[in-house]
Amino acid sequence: MRHSGFLLVLFFSISTAFISTASAADLHIDLHIKVVDPHSAAVAGAQVSIFRQGETGPLQVRSTSGEGEAIFHLDNATGLRAQVLAPGFAVAWSNVEDSSPSATLIKLQIALQIAAASETVIVSATRTLAPEQETASSVSLLSGDSIETMQPTSGADALRFLPGAVVNVAGQRGGLGSLFVRGGDSRYNKVLIDGVPVTDPGGTFNASTVPLVETDRLEFLRGAQSTLYGSDAMTSVVQIFTRNGTTETPELRFGADGGTFGTAHGFVSLAGARSRFDYDLFADQFNTNGQGPNANYTNALQGGNVGVQLNQRALFRLRARHSNSRTGVEGEWDFNGQRLLLPDPEQRTRANDFLAGADLLISAPARWHHRLTGYEYNHRRLNEDDTADQSGFPNGGCDNTNFFFYDCPFTNIAHINRAGFQYQGDYTPRSWAQTTIGYEFEDENGRFFTDSKSFNPFMEFTQHISGLRLNHSVFLQEHMTWKRFSATAGVRYMHSGTSSSVVPEVGRTSKVVPRVALTLLAVKGDEIFSGTRLRFSYASGIKDARFEELFVSEPPSILANPHLKPEENRAFEAGFEQSFFGGKYQLSGVYFNNLFRNQIDFAIINPNTFAGQYQNIDESMAHGAEVQLAGRLSSRLSLNGAYVYTSSQILAQPFAFDSLHQPGQPLLRRPKHSGNLLLTYLGSRWGANLGGSFVGRRPDSDFLGFNINHAAGYARVDLGGWYAINSRVTAYANVENALNDHYNEVVGYPALTANFRAGLRFRIGGE
Repeated sequence: MRHSGFLLVLFFSISTAFISTASAADLHIDLHIKVVDPHSAAVAGAQVSIFRQGETGPLQVRSTSGEGEAIFHLDNATGLRAQVLAPGFAVAWSNVEDSSPSATLIKLQIALQIAAASETVIVSATRTLAPEQETASSVSLLSGDSIETMQPTSGADALRFLPGAVVNVAGQRGGLGSLFVRGGDSRYNKVLIDGVPVTDPGGTFNASTVPLVETDRLEFLRGAQSTLYGSDAMTSVVQIFTRNGTTETPELRFGADGGTFGTAHGFVSLAGARSRFDYDLFADQFNTNGQGPNANYTNALQGGNVGVQLNQRALFRLRARHSNSRTGVEGEWDFNGQRLLLPDPEQRTRANDFLAGADLLISAPARWHHRLTGYEYNHRRLNEDDTADQSGFPNGGCDNTNFFFYDCPFTNIAHINRAGFQYQGDYTPRSWAQTTIGYEFEDENGRFFTDSKSFNPFMEFTQHISGLRLNHSVFLQEHMTWKRFSATAGVRYMHSGTSSSVVPEVGRTSKVVPRVALTLLAVKGDEIFSGTRLRFSYASGIKDARFEELFVSEPPSILANPHLKPEENRAFEAGFEQSFFGGKYQLSGVYFNNLFRNQIDFAIINPNTFAGQYQNIDESMAHGAEVQLAGRLSSRLSLNGAYVYTSSQILAQPFAFDSLHQPGQPLLRRPKHSGNLLLTYLGSRWGANLGGSFVGRRPDSDFLGFNINHAAGYARVDLGGWYAINSRVTAYANVENALNDHYNEVVGYPALTANFRAGLRFRIGGE
């Protein structure tokens, strides 16, 4: 946290300068617009723009407060129209009625509607609010109501039901949850929580230990997105947004549930909005014994989201969360139903995460929208095993006894800190054009320690790695919509400098990352065939090296490589979107092609000591197709299903250590066939969902010499639902793996069989 004070001073210095220029002039008419959802609840964070009739340039742009209000100061209200963009809803337009020429205060309420899939307003595709169909991007969105119906225990159990996502969890709850998208590596995904990057430097992230309590929405963007999001956004971006308080009367929500395998879960939140302030404070505790020995998992979460409307043009928001988890690690033992080893009785992993982010949103001058963000993320991880585990087969191993030990004692410690500052400015000269500019600075530093015990001297070692990386980026994006045609073009310049305690300066890298996306409404269609849209995009993705790959270890078994480059992805995609019945249903198909270059692998330089360095020596590719059907069967019933075909191949891997890694082989853990299904009903009295994740056979390895080279396909079906006993008490239940399928997502790590949870939640206040 060495640079936190500097970033804080910088953030508030710039914030004060912006606020001083954002005070409103004393004009004649106050226009108060309140934005509400279909249930008449306030919508915070919506973008409201005021246009004069016949003009395409907005007069003013505002963001709604926690109470859902945006206030405008105008010289007159003649011939005005208001446009509202809010994530998860359709674009809304409303005329401003000037009831009296002498009026000095006009109030207007705009009710948003749930949109068809392609018309839903999203943020991730352009880093600004835009309808999905205009972005030429593949984006899936889970609303807070849908997540509350699903009741997932972690981000991994929500992502697995979204189109294009393949989630592999090593074991049960809390096990390492990896996300594979479009044939990319599990480190090729950028994950942000409330705008704060939470991936390790180099992309490692565990989706199984991220609770989704008090989540407003989750957005999942597929494709190379480094132009907007920088390193790690090689094949996808995942964004999780915390809910804002919106009710004038404070709302206290609490509840608890329990289920099979000794599962117990409790949660509480307090939220509201009054005058200039809105707030949402929450806590969550989850515990389970798991299935089998050493399968326990516990996670405690605390968080908060507080907003202050400084004036009509400036909003300050502070978000923070802390989580502490402990997971028992059974290790590899059950290989596609073959129990070749015993579960590890003692291995465990702990993680302690803290993140905080401060946002200042300013709408000034008239057609500008500014966002200044300062953030910090601190991650501590411990993975350890005190005892050697033996199979009973004679062979020698961790000590000099006549047994084969497949798991020796070890300790792994990681301490990672990431602090950063971001500026983003959005300029909207016309309703059909928007320019986005931005600058990002990031300080990444980490310390890693490994101690491995073994009778074999080549397997026993102690290793220290520490380093620092400073990243600077500037980006520019232009988004235009003209008649039937939409285009987005952007570019990012990235510069990184690295150093360590052993080598003062390891290296510097610079990179330019472009992206172009085009979409055309080729056929407007009729009532049945309601429009055919074509789309194309070309982009580059980039992923910086992990610290373990970049820096010299102590003692020097890993040598520094000052010429190590970031991994790259050359990506393009082309497809179509066909709407039916007035946009009620949509069928889309996308062909994607990814070429992964400069992939990093370990090269042994000294065969006697096994010392070496990481080099850019590997190359691979993946291409395939996504077919998706999305529709709203009724105002309360939605369907989203997808099938994905992925063909992958290793093109170069000089230091392949077994036949599965030889050139020509498919990439590990990438299934050729996969699919997802999510059917959701959200009513006023009850809600329910059916989720399905279908994953075909895929190459994998036990890495222990048992010659297991694949993981069998599986189908996981989850059921969830709730029923409002009255306005204050709701009962809910969830069934995971309802078909009781026995399978490995990662070879050797059996997943949970069928399990059940049920509970009650209560609400006090909230009017």
